[in-house]
Amino acid sequence: MIATDLRSGVEQLGDMIAEASAIVPFTGAGISTESGIPDFRSPGGLWTRNQPIPFDEFVASQDARDEAWRRRFAMEATFAAAKPTRGHRALASLYKAGKIPGLITQNIDNLHQASGIKADDVIELHGNTTYARCIGCGKRYDLVWVKDHFDHTKRAPDCTRCEEPIKTATISFGQAMPEAEMRMAVELSRQCDLFLAIGSSLVVWPAAGFPLMAKRAGARLVIINNEPTEQDVHADLVIRFDIGEALSPFVGN
Repeated sequence: MIATDLRSGVEQLGDMIAEASAIVPFTGAGISTESGIPDFRSPGGLWTRNQPIPFDEFVASQDARDEAWRRRFAMEATFAAAKPTRGHRALASLYKAGKIPGLITQNIDNLHQASGIKADDVIELHGNTTYARCIGCGKRYDLVWVKDHFDHTKRAPDCTRCEEPIKTATISFGQAMPEAEMRMAVELSRQCDLFLAIGSSLVVWPAAGFPLMAKRAGARLVIINNEPTEQDVHADLVIRFDIGEALSPFVGN
């Protein structure tokens, strides 16, 4: 069912939330745009300005690694200034109320953690851009250290332990999805009774399969997104209005 107006959509969503015992949100870039972080595919989105650098190219080319880090540091002010949106805060309120056992996200901005959801309960399918890791041994690096090295040498750094390239702790095109996180996302999807797909175009697989997995397991499915998705036909409720407006009534005191 597609909500004909925001008020009725919020009322129906509220009823579903009240009836649910285990809610699993699945969030995409749309929940963070209110914080000033652009999404990927819409006009003015990140991919309209720069095509993503595939993982194999990052590994093979120093120039590609240099460009990847140049882009990341060009976005640093945007990420640093971003604060949790009304959508993030609403989900954090439901989490603190015991309604949400865990949250699945395609986002890399760390805003769910900043909103008050424990890091262990945020399943990051595409990683996290607020720190870096060696792609060889997995050693973690602070971005301040990486930027200092980059500014002084004009080159993307290699690991001080194993000399493999250092990369933001995100999943790039062509890079394997994180196995542990995928397993946890499957478990959450199959065990919830209400699945909220929020701000995702639902076109990036295998992550886009989780809403349908939850639906097949018996959960109600709600899709909140400004634009239509291919999975709207399967949803119990579709809210095509501003995400912050739709979720703000659920922000706790």
